[in-house]
Amino acid sequence: QVQLAESGGGLVQAGGSLRLSCAASGRTFSNYHMGWFRQAPGKEREFVAAINWNVGRAYYADSVKDRFTISGDNAKNTVYLQMNNLKPDDTAVYYCAATRRRWYQVTTQNEYDYWGQGTQVTVSS
Repeated sequence: QVQLAESGGGLVQAGGSLRLSCAASGRTFSNYHMGWFRQAPGKEREFVAAINWNVGRAYYADSVKDRFTISGDNAKNTVYLQMNNLKPDDTAVYYCAATRRRWYQVTTQNEYDYWGQGTQVTVSS
């Protein structure tokens, strides 16, 4: 059974940092692109970042560029999202996901095959 399990969410003050983890199990994800999405209350889920496991290529939403860093550890089948200089607008449930689609499709949530249950990030002002 394929599972993606996020952890690392919590409450942090504006300007602070958090590191989210996504542990993948049930299969080898080396042939998958891994992504992070988030959904704030009353808003649609949006793309945050994605990574190609094999070459380390990453792509970010403009809203998080230069503040967030996505990385992966193939040996541990784990993807990370380092979030620095957090803002209240970053408050959301963060989800990790996996897709075998093409790289140009990584920003589209409908192209993802597997999803985690989400972890809450709350940034206070």
